[in-house]
Order: sequence, then structure tokens, then C-alpha cells
Amino acid sequence: MISRSEQKMMKLILDVATDHPEVRAVLLNGSRANPNVATDIFQDYDIIYVVKSLDPFLRDHTWIDVFGERMILQMPEDMELYPPAPELEGAFSYLMQFTDGNRIDLILVPVENLQHFLTDSLCKVLLDKDDMASLNALDAASDKSYLISRPSVRAFNDCCNEFLYTCAGLAKGIWREQLPYVNYLYYHVIQTALMQMMDWDIAFRHQFLVNPGKSGKFYKEYLEPEFYAELIQTYQTTDVKETWNSLFMTMELFQKIANNVTEQLGVAYPLDEHQRIADYLQHVKLLPKNSNKIYSL
Repeated sequence: MISRSEQKMMKLILDVATDHPEVRAVLLNGSRANPNVATDIFQDYDIIYVVKSLDPFLRDHTWIDVFGERMILQMPEDMELYPPAPELEGAFSYLMQFTDGNRIDLILVPVENLQHFLTDSLCKVLLDKDDMASLNALDAASDKSYLISRPSVRAFNDCCNEFLYTCAGLAKGIWREQLPYVNYLYYHVIQTALMQMMDWDIAFRHQFLVNPGKSGKFYKEYLEPEFYAELIQTYQTTDVKETWNSLFMTMELFQKIANNVTEQLGVAYPLDEHQRIADYLQHVKLLPKNSNKIYSL
């Protein structure tokens, strides 16, 4: 098996749209529309078909077979447990992973709902059968919708509070050796707050003109090398000892990054709270398993 080339994939996507009378326009978005992202073989084809009506397509889903042999298909609008994001209301999605490694995330958007989807700055018009005014008015595709905004002092303080408060709460889970619960909080709350602070640090250092990427996708390019190396070291949480070490490393890294941001915002890092929590974590780490009190003195 040989993977289809970008040229073949794009021709297929446009040929299907050109031949189908219900498809009135084709838009490309996502990383392939982003001029600041280097192309590679794993980039999805994020495509919007602007259609007169969804009905002709939804009556028989086999029309998508033309795109190739699939490994798996997901239709979020047809799911109960994992429904689509609210911003996709009124559309229908076919997320297709093909056996040759290519992937198309195809969204059908009725013409009357199109304007909502044009707020994404990563929209590139590939086909417009009707010379739509709304498509003619689009700027060149860019990632300006995804640039980090300057944080308020309140937002900075909230991030610090969320991070430190959850660090304190994680102690009991590690002490109880409840690693699934611990890892959920660690990666979904603590690491998320750390990444928020990292986004702000990157944005300040680049005058808020760069996009660090979803979930830190481009941190290797934008973080200071020593911070990136330290971040990678915090992803070791497979046993209790590793998890304690990673939590302490994460706290130290968060403080370093936050100090960079405080210099830009002219605010102070909550050092007293940080130290109290670090001391508490160290205490719980050494607390015997047969203890009947957290503190005995």
C-alpha cells in the first residue's frame, strides 16, 4: 500500500465537490491552511463543504465511500456519549481515517450557517461556485484567531491559585496510592495550568504574535530550551515515587515560568502560598501509612 499524495487528496476532495450539485463551496482550515506551520505527512485535511442542504447527504452515508478505504469513521453528530462541540451546531461531520494513513475531517455546513464558521481566521477558499460575497470578503488565511491574548492580573492570579490549590489536593491521592485519580488531576488540571502560564510567557516574549499550538504542540519551537527539557521531565507518573518527584518538579517549573510573567505584568508571585504548599507536600510524602492524623504536633 502506498499513501496518496497531497496532490491526489486535494484533487479528490475538489473533484467530489465539483461534481456534486449540492456542494456550493469548499474551504480548507486547520494546519494545512496555516502559513506558519510546516507541512508534514501526518497533517489532516480539515475541509468544509458548504452545501445547500444536509438532507441529501444524510439520507445515505455511503456517498463518502468515494474518498477511499477507511480504517475507521466517526460521526460526532450521530453519537450520544461523545456529541459534537456546541460551535458545530447545524453542521454534520465525517471524521475519516483511511487505511493509507491519510485523514479527512469533513464538515458539511449549510449555506445559511456559513457565516458562523467564517470567524475562524484559518479559512482558505478552495472552490466557490456561486461567487459568495462572504467568501470574497475573507482575508488571507492566518492564525490570528489563535494568538494568545495578554492576561489580566486577575487571570494570572486565578491561574496561580488553580495550580497551587490542586497541587495541595493531589497530596492525599498520592499518599493513598490512587494513581488513576492522581494522574487525572495532574494532567487535566495541574499541567493545564502550567501550560497556560507557558503560553503567556511565550506570548510576552514574542509580542503576542505567535501561536504556541493546541495543547503545547509547538512548545519545542517556542519555549526556552531549558524549560522545555524540564517540562518533559515532569511526565513521569507511573508510580508513587515518580509522581512525587514530578509534582515537585512541576511546582518548581511553574514558579520559574510565572516569575517571567510577573515581570511583564508588574505583579508578585504568591511565594508564601507556594512555600506553604511545598512544605505540606513534603510532609505528606513522609507521612507513615498508619498515621491517624495528618499533623501530630
